[in-house]
Amino acid sequence: MQVELYDTTLRDGAQMEGISLSVEDKLKIAAKLDELGIHYIEGGWPGSNPKDVEFFERAKSLKFKNAKLAAFGSTRRVGGSVEDDANLKALLDAETPVVTLVGKANDVHVRDVLETTTEENLAMIADSIRFLKEQGRTVFFDAEHYFDGYFSDADYALQCLKSAASAGVDAVALCDTNGGTITKKMVEALRAARDAVDVDVQIHVHNDAGLAIANSLAAVEEGVSAVQGCINGYGDKCGNADLAAVIANLQLKMGISVISDEQLAHLTEVSHYISEIVNVVPAPFQPYVGASAFAHKAGLHTDGIIKAAQSYQHIPPELVGNQNRLLISELGGSRGLQAMVKSAGIDVELTRDDARKVLEQVKQHESEGYQYEGAEASFEMLVRRSLTGYTAPFELEDFWVVQRRATETKEHGREMQTEAMVKVRVGDEMIQTAADGVGPVNALDAAVRKAVVTFYPQIEHIKLIDYKVRIIDSAAGTGASVRVLIESTDGDHVASTVGASTDIIEASWLALNDALEYWLLER
Repeated sequence: MQVELYDTTLRDGAQMEGISLSVEDKLKIAAKLDELGIHYIEGGWPGSNPKDVEFFERAKSLKFKNAKLAAFGSTRRVGGSVEDDANLKALLDAETPVVTLVGKANDVHVRDVLETTTEENLAMIADSIRFLKEQGRTVFFDAEHYFDGYFSDADYALQCLKSAASAGVDAVALCDTNGGTITKKMVEALRAARDAVDVDVQIHVHNDAGLAIANSLAAVEEGVSAVQGCINGYGDKCGNADLAAVIANLQLKMGISVISDEQLAHLTEVSHYISEIVNVVPAPFQPYVGASAFAHKAGLHTDGIIKAAQSYQHIPPELVGNQNRLLISELGGSRGLQAMVKSAGIDVELTRDDARKVLEQVKQHESEGYQYEGAEASFEMLVRRSLTGYTAPFELEDFWVVQRRATETKEHGREMQTEAMVKVRVGDEMIQTAADGVGPVNALDAAVRKAVVTFYPQIEHIKLIDYKVRIIDSAAGTGASVRVLIESTDGDHVASTVGASTDIIEASWLALNDALEYWLLER
């Protein structure tokens, strides 16, 4: 069974809230989709905006190995002629081998949105397709709102498809534009379409009812020739069918080869690459390619994964370029903790008894508000401090933080001034010093560095790059516990640490102390 992939990330996906693509962005994404093995890449709507016109002009120099570029546009205007239609002219000027035309396949939309007759809509579909076919283009027809139209007036929805077929269309794409058709109803309407026309049928569904992937796979079982969708499920409202999940399911669950195994092994990389370009944080719980797709937290699960990887994973994650992760928490077991230490590259050997002791500390700390997921440096420090013979490079014996509002000035108004005083022990030596800062955490950081820099000059290379505060029990109001997360770097790598307390300064110090101590050990 041959099924092709039609990606519309650059057009339909770009309609997602928060996404705005430059021409450079679109060119990079198109090249990456071609590498993945996508068969058709819809580049945009050249008749709608100057950016898409520029994209198609520059895309003429792209040398695709796998994909064909498609331009998207609508059927001719109501009452107009194809020869004078600016939209159709722009589609031809894009010089793509494939053109996808969208037209209404719903009697309600024809009357209330297009504000024309059902007969004129049929003529618009046929005229536009015939015109583009005469210019030598492969033409697909996106039957917009087909499924809603079928259940409104089935005969008319099918007439729209027949009009496209009679004009020589290469394929009709059935669109669940509102994304609310349940699978059983979708299959009913799809079967009617396949019986009505003797051309290829494609599927294009949205995810407003959470059924886009399921409906796409069901459509494949019904014999569609292509699945349309977007990488990572981008698109307006709730998005389009997630092509990453569609590809993996077709290939690994249904035995339908749509790309090579080598290309499939780059699926996670492609997903994350595109999310980086569109500036949308990758969804951790996304099937197959998400960071949590193969993450294991419960002790029963981690123990099973260590003994037999398939026990709690439906596929080997390497098939899609992902990897399993063992998460440290109070739900885990000692065997999983040992495996976590090893997989994290921490150069210590823990016995089962050592691991049990560390696990008890994890449980105690998490009851106080800590969370070691995403705070790998703090976890490493917890492990190292649990071992006999470990000596910290320095210890903070005591500190004071003083804040006051400065005298108001014309230039700056009233400003907060902060000073931190610390007592730090390094070996047998006690150092007491003070430093100013723009806030209590900054002042505390500066004072500790000032105290230990003579002993550890490399501390000057450690920079804090992110600082986040999470309220743990908001019902406690201003007495709530807080979790502080700090990201720091030595210039080459980034590490995350965590601290928790009912006092925000103490929580900040605990995270900061882990960060400084971690990097001093690393360097």
